[in-house]
Amino acid sequence: MAEATYVAEIKIERGPGAIRVAQLPAESAPIYFGVHGAIAKHYGLNPANIKEPRAATLDYVIAAAAA
Repeated sequence: MAEATYVAEIKIERGPGAIRVAQLPAESAPIYFGVHGAIAKHYGLNPANIKEPRAATLDYVIAAAAA
């Protein structure tokens, strides 16, 4: 089996509510993930009750794939 070319060392912590905080390589500031709009509704949350809507992990994956 070939050796891994790259191993991402990422730390993710649970924040309040739907918030997740990630420490990513080459980023000095933490990255905050959360929910908004239709994603909040998918998880049974009322979007109007989300105090700080944030991009979801899905949004980051789509943005990375589109690059």
